[in-house]
Formats: sequence, C-alpha cells, structure tokens
Amino acid sequence: MKTIGLLGGMSWESTASYYKAINEGIKRELGGLHSAKVALYSVNFDEIEKLQHAGDWPATAEILSNAAKSVEAAGADFLLICTNTMHKVAKDIEQVMSIPLLHIADATAKQLQADGIKKVGLLGTRFTMEQDFYINRLTEKFGIEVIVPDLPDREIIHRVIYDELCKGIIKDESRAEYVRITESLAEHGAEAVILGCTEIALLISSENTDVPLYDTTIIHAEAAVKLALSE
Repeated sequence: MKTIGLLGGMSWESTASYYKAINEGIKRELGGLHSAKVALYSVNFDEIEKLQHAGDWPATAEILSNAAKSVEAAGADFLLICTNTMHKVAKDIEQVMSIPLLHIADATAKQLQADGIKKVGLLGTRFTMEQDFYINRLTEKFGIEVIVPDLPDREIIHRVIYDELCKGIIKDESRAEYVRITESLAEHGAEAVILGCTEIALLISSENTDVPLYDTTIIHAEAAVKLALSE
C-alpha cells in the first residue's frame, strides 16, 4: 500500500472528511483491521484565508510548498491538496516535489466523463468560480462545459463557506439557498453540479435535491484509495 500525503487544514472540518473517507475506502477494499497509510500536514487556515482575500497567492504558495515538502519527507508516495481553491497554486507546489500530485479537478472530471456528463454547474469559493485555474482545467483538458451562478448568488455561496461552513456552522436557511442556486443551475442546462469546495458537502447532499451532485471531497478521496492500492 502506498502512503497517501494529505495537505490539509483548509479547513480542518473538510480534512476530517478526507481522513474518514480514505480510511473507509481502504477498509472497504481490504477488510479486517486495514487502514490507510497517511502523512498529513495541517496548516493554520487563518493565515491562508487572510492571504487569499488580500490576493497574495505567492505567499500562500510558499506556505503550502513548504508544507508539501514536509509531507514528502514524511514518506508520502503522492500528494492531495485537501481543498479546491488552493489548487490555484498547484503548479507551484508540484515544482518543489518529486512525488506526483493527485489533482482534485482531474479526479472530478474523470468521474464526470465516466458518467457521460458534458455540462456542469460549479459551486465553490469566488476564487474557484471566478478565476480560470479550475474552470479552464475542466474545459480545456476534459472538454466539460462549466456554468456558475450569477454574481449575487456567488457572493452567497462564498460568504456561507467562510463565515459558516469553515467554522462548522450549519444553517437550514443557508442550505435552502444552496439548493435554490443548485436547481437554478440545472434550469440553465447543467446536467449535474460540482460541489467545488470541500466544505459544501457538510451542508447539502443528494437528500436535498434531485440534481446530481459531485462531491469533490469524496471523489478525491476515492481516487486516492485507488492510487494507494494500485501496483
């Protein structure tokens, strides 16, 4: 079994979901008392969040690159960045490592392709929904058309992520807004919606809407299990 490297803490709530999903996957595949071999580095999200909103992405890249080197030094065979937004600096992180990066957008796109989905809605931070690092990867590398909510709804999605979900706060009224936005994307032609922030699945699931949802946390974790058990 390969050792899975996790670069987490963004936020720790979603990193806990990763750890649980990965170990459940290993147990499902191997049975008995098997659990995943994991090297985890959890950053202080407060530092990252302030730099994100200040637009200082090079500083975030430096913090995460140093953390990634620690994960590799701890024996990881490959790395997961346990957040969608910080894949903005994925290329910077890859440059300092000799182990491969399992990209969250690639894992998600491959699942969408396997299910025959060609047009998707995307929910995430405003950075993920509005900048090109994530959407362009889906469109240019995988040929998947991506649509996002309008500006007022993007602001709602972003606010709930940082002010509520990253703090472990779950509100019914926020769930209702997310469901409304999700179903609006479907009305505009989305065949499914990507939960493109690792905290969103803490709020909504397939129990809340008939629109197919793609939980990037679970998809990424399942891809890690598969790679960890591959020859």
